[in-house]
Amino acid sequence: MARSVVDDLGEAVEVPDEVTRVVSLVPSLTEAIVATRAHALVGATDWCTHPADLDVPRVRGTKNPNLDAIAALDPQLVVANKEENRELDVQRLRDRGIAVWVTDIEDVPQALAAMRRLFVEALGWDAPSWLDDADAAWATPRPLTRRAVVPIWRDPWMVVGHPTYTADLLARLGVEVVVPSGAEGRYPHAELSDLDDPDLADVVLLPDEPYVFTDSDGPEAFASVPTHLVSGRLITWYGPAMLEAATLWMNRPGSRAGRPY
Repeated sequence: MARSVVDDLGEAVEVPDEVTRVVSLVPSLTEAIVATRAHALVGATDWCTHPADLDVPRVRGTKNPNLDAIAALDPQLVVANKEENRELDVQRLRDRGIAVWVTDIEDVPQALAAMRRLFVEALGWDAPSWLDDADAAWATPRPLTRRAVVPIWRDPWMVVGHPTYTADLLARLGVEVVVPSGAEGRYPHAELSDLDDPDLADVVLLPDEPYVFTDSDGPEAFASVPTHLVSGRLITWYGPAMLEAATLWMNRPGSRAGRPY
């Protein structure tokens, strides 16, 4: 029997009482669905890399999904995200009569609430135990003790701004995400000279996605502020990754920080 539910953007979505065929266009939600009911996932994007042994049909990328391939999988629900997926693709899927649930996540509480609504309201499943564990793990924020710049791209340099899930998650770990004066927005461009400023930040956190910063690609650009390589998944993915992220502790400048211990 069909029922009507309302997604994070206020759009009505028609779904069966219990969804058994899902296509995910969001890597973090793909991991969350597999951790909850793996057999229900019938398709995912090329960027859905966790779990590492995920073996489902691929529907191309998050920004350019193959709509014909999605339709051929006959999903009862497609899961998307306001930031990661294009409104045009969501509308084109809906025009084909395919139900699409769009999440909207800009902080940790929103992530936890949005996933609970996805599982319980949209999919008609019980909330998974890992989500209860994540709720508990993020219940008590740590005091802010450090300031960090978080680049997500170079040439040109782009950084994490506000409001974003990453900035909120790091703040709850005790790290205030900062940007140079005048660099406004969620992911602003910035000049390297403005980022490499000890008056701005105590540390530069270099994730391995979306830009793949490595030991030899990123740290060498900063002469004045210590850098740390961090897992992009742990600071940008909601879902089971949140349990690992809650164990992160940023060490003193100059150390290999951003690793759980």
